[in-house]
Amino acid sequence: MAERKLVECVPNFSEGRDKAVIEAIANEIRAVGGVTLLDVDPGADTNRTVYTFVGEPGPVVEAAVRAAACAKSLIDMSKHEGAHPRMGALDVCPFVPVAGISMDECVALAKEAGERIALAAGAPVYLYEYAASRPERRSLADIRSGEYEALPEKLSKPEWKPDYGPQSFIPSWGATVVGARDFLIAYNVNLNTRDKRLANEVALSVREGGRAARDEAGAILKGPDGKNIMLPGRLKHVRAIGWYIDSYRCAQVSINLTNYKETPLHAVYEAVKEEAEKRGLFVTGSELVGLVPLEPIVLAGRHFMKKMGKGEGAPEPELIEAAVRSMGLASVAPFDPVKKIIEYTAKKPAPLMAMAVDAFVDEVSSDSPAPGGGSVAALAGSLAAALAAMVANLTVGKKGYEASWEAMSALALRAQAVKARLSRAVDEDTDAFNAVMEAMKLPKKSAEESAARDAALQEGYKAAVRVPLDTARACVEALLLAKDAVAGNKNSASDAGVAALMAKAGVHGAALNVLINLGSISDLSYVAAMKAETAGLRARADDLCDEALRAVEAGFGA
Repeated sequence: MAERKLVECVPNFSEGRDKAVIEAIANEIRAVGGVTLLDVDPGADTNRTVYTFVGEPGPVVEAAVRAAACAKSLIDMSKHEGAHPRMGALDVCPFVPVAGISMDECVALAKEAGERIALAAGAPVYLYEYAASRPERRSLADIRSGEYEALPEKLSKPEWKPDYGPQSFIPSWGATVVGARDFLIAYNVNLNTRDKRLANEVALSVREGGRAARDEAGAILKGPDGKNIMLPGRLKHVRAIGWYIDSYRCAQVSINLTNYKETPLHAVYEAVKEEAEKRGLFVTGSELVGLVPLEPIVLAGRHFMKKMGKGEGAPEPELIEAAVRSMGLASVAPFDPVKKIIEYTAKKPAPLMAMAVDAFVDEVSSDSPAPGGGSVAALAGSLAAALAAMVANLTVGKKGYEASWEAMSALALRAQAVKARLSRAVDEDTDAFNAVMEAMKLPKKSAEESAARDAALQEGYKAAVRVPLDTARACVEALLLAKDAVAGNKNSASDAGVAALMAKAGVHGAALNVLINLGSISDLSYVAAMKAETAGLRARADDLCDEALRAVEAGFGA
């Protein structure tokens, strides 16, 4: 039930005019299972195409390598001309963490991809940004200085030995830069003016680089080195300018946010709004250019819910709607989460959870063995966590419970996370069962085939144990949340009690699914360890449920 790992890859290839070449590279990316190609953006003037795709780590690396191998036979850098700086057929290939994955993991992916691309292209590859092998190679601009034309001389110098591949000039390819970087959000804030100068004033106030310092006469002040003395702006990781968009008939503060984890998207919006108001301007909405990860939208939703006096632990769709409405993200174009949020565009199918309730109940009641008890146990646990969140959300903002608002808001946040884990497990349990069924169909005519089938079955049964065991663990967490929720809104105490009962059912139901699959596993030490943990979870669930129900019923008698 671990969160799905999603990585974005944005390779830039030095071909933006030949549609056949552009499409051939795109098809190589599309052919890799587990990867979703989000965008292909060619530019004739730059003679460059930017591809954006997302997926789980292994498939994303595979797609990048295949695309590079394809480009080797189709792009000849010795004939390339274009307005954009470039040094190779595959010029730059960054890996960007989107969800469930750390920057360190993306660095490892960049190194793996860099090594494989060097082999596939037979050409030099340099690492940059977080993956850089030395400080002076962190900047893409520094590595690419002099561009393709400077490579013969650059590669003759020891300090320019590539991280992977030969230290020699390959005329048809040039050199490639691979790295790991933060997600860049392109974000524009609309103002109620057409005056570009006023928009730029706001931009200078918020951007990290700030503006040049001036004396009383308005002259720019210089430092001892002869460079302008700069007064930093309000926000780190923000680049911004003001411009006028004729189609919108308004000026915008155009922003690149390079690290939304340190400077949240909603903080950018609020800062622009404040700076605009200082100048007698009003923000009339904003827009996100391209796609955006889910996290900054959810964080914005929580921020605005809190400003409204509501709990931060609202359901995800409600948080998204709060962010979209509060920042006016649909002011110039519709904001469709399925098309704008990366995780939604690459969402793993969850056919059971996508069903209407009556259809799910009918499916369970059919003669098919899946979905069965494991999926139902996970659903029971997810409903328990949902009820705990509901009680907490009904407490936050309620008069008389002020002392509990902060704790209940935090409880609702935790409950939403547990609910999401258990919701995923509804389909994962059925997927695990189906994997066992597929292993049973494997051939067993020879000793080798029989051994391979047995190994696949053993792994399948262990997977069929792992999912319900994780379900039981998460249901215990839901039970803890239900017990703590009893201290919330007294009018909803019975709901907290129902949450405890549902979570207990989830624990015991999932435990039974663990035990039935353990009977098919030959690793006796593994079986003993799983039985011991399952027994502990069941006993813990019984104790917690009893405590929760006593607390609920004590309130009835008061």
